[in-house]
Amino acid sequence: MYTPSAFRETRLPELHAAIDAHAFASLISTTAGGLQVSHIPLLLASEEGTYGTLYGHVARANAHALCNGTTSLAIFLGPHAYISAGWYPGKQSHGKEVPTWNYIAVHAHGTLETFEDPAALRELLRKLTDRHERPMPRPWRLDDAPAEYIDRNLKAITGLRLPIGRIEGKWKLSQNRTDADRDGVLAGLDSLQDEDSRRMAEAIRTVTARPKDAR
Repeated sequence: MYTPSAFRETRLPELHAAIDAHAFASLISTTAGGLQVSHIPLLLASEEGTYGTLYGHVARANAHALCNGTTSLAIFLGPHAYISAGWYPGKQSHGKEVPTWNYIAVHAHGTLETFEDPAALRELLRKLTDRHERPMPRPWRLDDAPAEYIDRNLKAITGLRLPIGRIEGKWKLSQNRTDADRDGVLAGLDSLQDEDSRRMAEAIRTVTARPKDAR
């Protein structure tokens, strides 16, 4: 991933937090027949390995179920938003501005492993469900469904394990712009009043508030 130094994020806790917050990933694996891509939620086990380990599952009919041992990449995309050139003060004074796109992205590289052990799959489903049911007023639990129904579904999926061998983070949040330019970007985002713009403005304000040596 092309990452100028102004946008590079290397702190593992920050990278892990972004993965947890934006867990729906694009999983890409290199196979003899070309690239295999699946869009699935992945669960991070931060304590496993140097950079953590990702877990997920696919249907056994999905070609990803046959990708054991393949070089793979999981992409997590966080807040992103179009940035208008008209938001920069320079648009009015000299006109030498162009639009761009701000975003947060994490790339997790590794060698994919597959598994079909029913006990391991059941534990994975329990953890995935518990993670994503957190905000629900009445969280659904795996044990809420009949045991035979869950057992039947376990036979239709394959587990995926991706030990992270390399991890990259890109926080493109106008860090390379002047304070006046960032103020213009924030004003522009705030004026749109949609969720994507709100999240991007929050991310810019968060990174701007950090000490410069921590950005």
